[in-house]
Amino acid sequence: MVDSWERARQALDAAGLEPGHLAHLRPLSGGTYNTVEELVLVDGRRYVLKVPPASTLPGMTYESELLVSEAEFYRAAAEADVAAPRVVTLGSHLLMTACPGDPWNGSLTDTEQTVLRTELGRQVARLHAVTGRGGFGYPSGALGPLAPDWRTAFTGMLDAVLDDARRYCARLPRPADAVARNLEAAYDALDEVTVPCLVHFDLWQGNILVDRASGQPRIGGLIDGERMFWGDPLADFVSLALLGDIRKDEAFLAGYREAGGRAGFDAAARLRLALYRSYLYLIMLTETVPRAVDAAQDRWVQETVAPELLAALAEIEDLTS
Repeated sequence: MVDSWERARQALDAAGLEPGHLAHLRPLSGGTYNTVEELVLVDGRRYVLKVPPASTLPGMTYESELLVSEAEFYRAAAEADVAAPRVVTLGSHLLMTACPGDPWNGSLTDTEQTVLRTELGRQVARLHAVTGRGGFGYPSGALGPLAPDWRTAFTGMLDAVLDDARRYCARLPRPADAVARNLEAAYDALDEVTVPCLVHFDLWQGNILVDRASGQPRIGGLIDGERMFWGDPLADFVSLALLGDIRKDEAFLAGYREAGGRAGFDAAARLRLALYRSYLYLIMLTETVPRAVDAAQDRWVQETVAPELLAALAEIEDLTS
């Protein structure tokens, strides 16, 4: 079995970097699927190595070939001039540059939070200006080829997570078939999306690095782009306001609109947001089974996420009745 240091040296060698220059290696916390390690060379250069779990381990259907999607996100982020890692090599692992900073936490003042949320809005708007040419959906091919329209792509994504819920006998607040019927009532709203835009879909605070090196906090990088897809920019608002309401984030929306992002919340947009919230919460509820989370995490998901799924389904019922 290859140990972490040997695996890191092999990754550096494959990238044309001197493997003997590896000075430090440390695991990075926060990842829930891939193994993530920081590599520091003797000259101070920093890289991040991601290695997927063994293919024999259980997982969600969409999680196949996540590194392909992550590399796609970083390449697109570079095109948009957004702070994010840059891809070095992609093969059985992903080697990328490291971004400065630490995950966003509760140490920021209200003023710092406002400045950073405004800047985050600008950066996300630039991400959403990047469009895909091949279609809608996951570029990894986990759910098949990209689809010609967003309705086909996203309903396929919902079908896959509901099939996972059935396969793993996940505890949902309603039976999977009942959830599916509830969601179908909102599908017509998906037809308004005609351009496949870059969507990160996991931009909660843990995946936003804050760099304090200059004294004033700034966004150091948007990381963990492995759940990206080509789709509706509105979908990013779900994780950006995780378990909350993006409409209350005035600083973010100001920056987003200032940089050209469109953020309207008419009935069709609210229906789509409810669908995207439902998708994320279905993932969070279902993945507890293949990941074998502990009792405390399972209890938190049931007490916190399940009610949010019911709230999203109730909003669809209200808007379509």
